[in-house]
Amino acid sequence: MPLITPIEQGRPDQYKQTLVNFLAGDRNYMKPDLAHGVIEMAHGSGGRAMAELIDQLFLKHFDNRWLQQKQDHATLQTEAGRLAMSTDSHVVSPLFFPGGDIGSLSIYGTVNDVAMSGAQPLYLSAGFVLEEGFPLADLSRIVQSMAAAAREAGVVVVTGDTKVVEKGKADGVYINTTGIGFIPETLELSPTRICPGDKILINGPIGNHGVAILSRRENLAFESDIRSDLQPLNHLVAAMTEAVPGIHFLRDPTRGGVAASLNELAHQGGFAMSLEEAALKIDDSVRAVVELLGLDPLYIANEGKLLAFCAPEDADRLLQVMQAHPQGRNTTVIGEVQVGQAGVVSLNTRFGGKRLVDWRYSDPLPRIC
Repeated sequence: MPLITPIEQGRPDQYKQTLVNFLAGDRNYMKPDLAHGVIEMAHGSGGRAMAELIDQLFLKHFDNRWLQQKQDHATLQTEAGRLAMSTDSHVVSPLFFPGGDIGSLSIYGTVNDVAMSGAQPLYLSAGFVLEEGFPLADLSRIVQSMAAAAREAGVVVVTGDTKVVEKGKADGVYINTTGIGFIPETLELSPTRICPGDKILINGPIGNHGVAILSRRENLAFESDIRSDLQPLNHLVAAMTEAVPGIHFLRDPTRGGVAASLNELAHQGGFAMSLEEAALKIDDSVRAVVELLGLDPLYIANEGKLLAFCAPEDADRLLQVMQAHPQGRNTTVIGEVQVGQAGVVSLNTRFGGKRLVDWRYSDPLPRIC
């Protein structure tokens, strides 16, 4: 039911009934119908409608003492230490895909970005840009997914913002999340610590997230059992850094995949990298799709994978720890950092050849996260 707007839409009888209900003390007229209602411009106006949406949906599922204060910020007391902070905007299309949705993606994506610093993520903010007419049932599903993801990652959404734009000005919903956490004083993860001889590890098969998204694209939809690899990595990172505090660097290979991440680091550090094709895990179903479409899994986005760089003497211990963890049981050593032409990443193929893994100009799969 529209919120105090029927007279503007030529329905004075409905407006009259709304007014009667209000004067009679009925406050439920403002509560959003989460099963059948849609987002209206009023939900972003700063008035009662927006307050009710916040109370009935966001606060209900994210409920905590910080959000209960209903301020535009959160004042946080934590143990002193170095602060890690990351923000990311999520515009994935479609909003719902095998293995996840834009809600869980927005939580895990930012949690993982913070975790790559070695920090334990603690608090998140969530900003929503909603399109007029977007079904409240879908928004409720997304928010509940976010809440479940936050619980799994062990983080709390402590502040947020909601804006509504006119119908046709957005693809339903965009979400921005910002996360913060503290880095242990004894830990130092930096790309400047990567050096020749370092081993490169990854915690499982690549390409699942990008292919899962592709399987639901309107112009390319196909039947597949492939699911996104969405998962929080902060618990795995905590186990890794506790067992091997000398890890040099971590990076999650999201947009652009493993290839983009390694090329960026190789150019930044002025060294070369060599990968072993036989060590790279690719699920058979993913391999079949990328071969059919002419794609290279090295360039396809992941959302639950990390690249770890460590000294060669630490590699066996790190591999053992990662394989013992649920999020790292399929970890392999996929290559090493080498002295060579700066910025060159190469792949030793299964057939004894070698090919260049170049740094492409753009991501072949837009709107992937």
